[in-house]
Amino acid sequence: MATTDLSAQTFERTVLDNDIVLVDFWAAWCGPCRQFAPVYDAASQEAGNEGIVFGKVDTEAEPALAGAANITSIPTLMAFKEGVLVFSQPGALPQSALQSVIEQVKALDMEPIKAEIAKEAAAEGSSQD
Repeated sequence: MATTDLSAQTFERTVLDNDIVLVDFWAAWCGPCRQFAPVYDAASQEAGNEGIVFGKVDTEAEPALAGAANITSIPTLMAFKEGVLVFSQPGALPQSALQSVIEQVKALDMEPIKAEIAKEAAAEGSSQD
């Protein structure tokens, strides 16, 4: 699957409607971003990565989205599984490291993570009473 350009209008729906979404925050003027782009594009074409959405956010075209995602350094790679941010790291990754992140996200058991999120939400709700 090819990479998908994401915007403020499509970002949330894409993350919530897909099981695994990787997002590369980048800019055209950024050397490391240009270095990472072919690695990211190649991973999107890998046979074992079908079903994963490989999104890209141009931080110059989408400054509000980059700000909302707290992007302070580019490139930054984020991974979402079942709508939950499970990985965020700035810097260009080599192919092997990117594939390792993808495999770890695929293998991640979301039940304990979602249970912890629910527990924190319940605690936050009761502290506001």
